[in-house]
Amino acid sequence: MMKKTILHVFLSLFVFLVLSGSSLMGNVTLPSLVSDGMVLQRDTRLNIWGWGSPGERVRVKFTGRTFSTVTDVSGLWIVQLPPVKAGGPHEMEIRGRNIIIIRDILIGDVWFCSGQSNMVLNMERVKEKYPSDIAATDYPQIRNFFIPTVSDATREHDEVPPGKWIAASPENVHGFGALTFFFARDLYDEYQIPIGIINSSVGGTPIEAWISKEGFKEFPHLNERVANLRDTAWLNPVMKAARKAAGMMQRPPDNYPPADRGTSGPKPWFDISYVPEGWKKFWLPGYWEDQGIKDLDGIVWFRKEVDVPESMAGKAAKLFMGRIVDADNVYVNGVLAGGITYQYPPRRYELKPGTLRPGRNIIVVKVTNNSGKGGFVPDKPYFLVIGNDSIDLRGEWLYKVGQAFRPVSSTPSGAVQFISMQNEPTGLYNTMVAPMVNYRIKGFLWYQGEANTSRAKEYAGLLPALITDWRNKWNQGTLPFLYVQLASFMEVRYLPAESEWAGLRHSQLKALSVPNTAMAVTIDAGEWNDIHPLEKKVVGERLALAAKRLAYGNNGIIYSGPIIKSVTGEGDKLILEFEHTGSGLAVRGGGDLNRFELAGSDRNFVWAEASIVKDRIVVRSSEITKPVYVRYAWADNPDGANLYNAEGLPASPFEAEAGR
Repeated sequence: MMKKTILHVFLSLFVFLVLSGSSLMGNVTLPSLVSDGMVLQRDTRLNIWGWGSPGERVRVKFTGRTFSTVTDVSGLWIVQLPPVKAGGPHEMEIRGRNIIIIRDILIGDVWFCSGQSNMVLNMERVKEKYPSDIAATDYPQIRNFFIPTVSDATREHDEVPPGKWIAASPENVHGFGALTFFFARDLYDEYQIPIGIINSSVGGTPIEAWISKEGFKEFPHLNERVANLRDTAWLNPVMKAARKAAGMMQRPPDNYPPADRGTSGPKPWFDISYVPEGWKKFWLPGYWEDQGIKDLDGIVWFRKEVDVPESMAGKAAKLFMGRIVDADNVYVNGVLAGGITYQYPPRRYELKPGTLRPGRNIIVVKVTNNSGKGGFVPDKPYFLVIGNDSIDLRGEWLYKVGQAFRPVSSTPSGAVQFISMQNEPTGLYNTMVAPMVNYRIKGFLWYQGEANTSRAKEYAGLLPALITDWRNKWNQGTLPFLYVQLASFMEVRYLPAESEWAGLRHSQLKALSVPNTAMAVTIDAGEWNDIHPLEKKVVGERLALAAKRLAYGNNGIIYSGPIIKSVTGEGDKLILEFEHTGSGLAVRGGGDLNRFELAGSDRNFVWAEASIVKDRIVVRSSEITKPVYVRYAWADNPDGANLYNAEGLPASPFEAEAGR
């Protein structure tokens, strides 16, 4: 009898575990996008999808109606819902063997936003520039879904990493992409319709990483690369060799220099009691290669004594150290205030109450640089803020070299292929685009190109290829595609010269030939010393102008600056005609037009005089008797370019040939 009881209990437990396991295995699951707080696209048939057990019946209840389907052999299910008008909030019930309730759903317009770092740069990075905008953020119907970075060029993925929809508030908006927030806010203020932003962007990535394998039909070399990356017989030995080579490169040679003297000596150089001896003068901001140190990759320490009045001492403070190339650790009175490991973020360090003392205070900065010029980027903020008072930190500092790096061993050029999946063709499409093509949207925003400047001519084909590819994948017709032309960057050149950045802008300009596209020109919104300019409000608002025209049908709006239309030769001058002139061509700030160049058939460009005659521009130069080519704003940083329309929108840079 005892044995039967034990057997019965065992069998009951076994049946329970089997049933529980099958139930768990059969639970309906959803993609991250289909979750609480989501914004669904209004006025179009909606796709809701997920996974379950093969053959499982799934029911979706929404806005009082129920729709059902059965999962396929792989467990995938998809239900199409009828169009819904803007509004909410709504709830959605999804029932399989389990029940899922999705709450706080809004119906509005959804924009898929993608590209590299300037698209993902968030409001936290621009908080000093837009403090009132952040404080006034009360937009619960603007929602942001940020896609974490993941890459894989070997296959398409079904799902993105976990994420959630976030509503715009002063507390949450810091994580929103700055450009996308200002874009969404402008549209919401105009139309009072919920706006959803899906931000799928990765810094430093090329355009080809965002295109599917079907999008490379016109690019044989990229097509071949995609095929190789999907072939394990090719990929596995390449990856193995790359891992081995990377290990060898990271191993320092026998004669590698000793550790940083700033931290390996009897007393660290940031210590409050350390006495600096043999330190030299340095003018901050600046680079050490420009101030007496030649071709040094390594660690340099900087030191400054700052006098703090008694009225300012003891309080919480904020230390602004501009931008530093590449990495830094900042110490105040011997205490680590903070550090950043790469060059692009602004250095803004909070100092706790009591850190600053009345009278003499010591700021020490350890800077590590691995290539190029190391030091402090000019024209950035360098000061100490205490309440409403500030202390300027620019000027004379002291420095001392802590360590000089010697080159580590490397493999012969071309012997090993180093593969970064996020830079490979399809590497980001597969993971950060493909999983979302079922999600209905209003249109696309695109800000990318910096990573492709060395291949500007190829970009002229790749951008239209991406536009076509994404429209095909979403299968919603010719969705509006709005993109940003590269902003100004790097030093100003005062003679005509070739420019990779100008070439990339010209390729972006050509993509306007693709129907239902618009381009925001931003050469007046860049910074010479920062590839991530902070002026994101004007960029977002210019994209919103384009959206109002292309996506919302406001035909009376001027949404673009002048775009070159035709060039006609008349003797020693060229006559230029433009589209998108609005109320007329204009010179910003008055005076003469700048940044026009002419060349004959030899393409030897010289500066030219340009003037507005009615609705055209006449360009001539005494050096060119028979001009053939004309350029405008053709430079990495075309400082002074001042052709606009009367509505205040800048003209796009261009190169054009007479008769074409």
